[in-house]
Amino acid sequence: MTTMTKHPYAGTGAHTGSYYAASANPAPLRPALQGIHETDICVVGAGYSGLSTALHLLEKGYKVTVIEGARIGWGASGRNGGQIVNGLNASLDTIERRYGKDTSTFVAGLVTEGGDIIRERIATYDIKCDLKHGNVFAGLTAKHVRELEDRWKLWRSYGIESQEMLSAEQMREHVNSDIYAGGMIDHKGGHIHPLNLALGEAAAIEKLGGTIFEMSPVTSVETEGPRPSVKTASGKIVCKTLVLCGNAYLGHVVPTLEWRVMPVSTQVMATKPLGDKLARELMPSDVCIEDVRYILDYYRFSADNRLLFGGGTVYGGADPKDIKAKLWKNLNKVFPQLAGTEIDYAWSGNFALSFSRVPQMGRIGQNTYFAHGYSGHGVTGSHTFGRILSEAINGDLTRFDTFAKLPWIPFPGGRMFRVPYSVIGSWWYAARDRLGI
Repeated sequence: MTTMTKHPYAGTGAHTGSYYAASANPAPLRPALQGIHETDICVVGAGYSGLSTALHLLEKGYKVTVIEGARIGWGASGRNGGQIVNGLNASLDTIERRYGKDTSTFVAGLVTEGGDIIRERIATYDIKCDLKHGNVFAGLTAKHVRELEDRWKLWRSYGIESQEMLSAEQMREHVNSDIYAGGMIDHKGGHIHPLNLALGEAAAIEKLGGTIFEMSPVTSVETEGPRPSVKTASGKIVCKTLVLCGNAYLGHVVPTLEWRVMPVSTQVMATKPLGDKLARELMPSDVCIEDVRYILDYYRFSADNRLLFGGGTVYGGADPKDIKAKLWKNLNKVFPQLAGTEIDYAWSGNFALSFSRVPQMGRIGQNTYFAHGYSGHGVTGSHTFGRILSEAINGDLTRFDTFAKLPWIPFPGGRMFRVPYSVIGSWWYAARDRLGI
């Protein structure tokens, strides 16, 4: 398969105007690809999936080259809410219903692995990314609380015991708001500065001898034959194994993958620093919060006591005209005492949504692998999938084959109608949340 199409993000590259970019650790600007290079493994995409895959393979002794169309963590990995949330978007009972008990048991055995990998990377490579512990799932209605209790029981039935139910009163130990009917804390969850985690992993890759090219959008991919290759406007990489980790930003470069997922944008804004006293009054335990509605809110405090508040979705990946206005309404419901607080940063970014809400992993030909479609749970999922990809490339296909054989489901309506179909679906689920049914 050969394609020659313009990368839709060519010409961009500077990080979005986010709080994360403004507070990023110092990092070198890597060169763009020039000329012809050969390597064992070429990884396309320097987000978490690509960085995790590359780092695992380097630790196994492979020669690895990473190529990125913009800067390290330019996409979702450097823009997200920074929450270490265990699990997939699709629940374990959904996975059991669709794919059987063996598959759900397999998935249950790895849903907390991504967070463990992140913590191990932070410790091993001394990554400064403001790691904090604990995340809370918040319910706004009695129905939400019942759903959380069902999840708590289900996860315990699979041997996962890191979660604990919270009453409305106990919720106030974590978030001082009147709107929650109860919740559930995951003690193995947490939160980080996502861009600094990506930059730290990139530094670890180079420390182990890996090569990274930035500002090098891939214009064509060759997956046929024993030696795959990628081309840019000014260079080419020939490899033994190619790994495609472009996710929502892969664009039209690989049409085989393009329509497996849909880009969806979500938004985040950061207040001015609120000071330690007010921050602890609002969120005493300094965990991160996400509610359990279909279109959810998620928030936490940064290391310098800014409230980072995110939510909203735009199917198709477009940015809303006024991010602050879009988010302020819900922030005010959670913390009305912050009305009028200055917002220093507001930004948007895309994640890749699969119709089944289950991440996809597979192979094109014999020597090209891919992983994408984390559907809003990519911080942990991408780190796990990076490890699984490295296992497969190193000869152990056990876990890779389990995911690769899962059928992927196209979006109803095809290419033309997948966005309006998804919007209508989101209206329905949002209405159910509002009505408590």
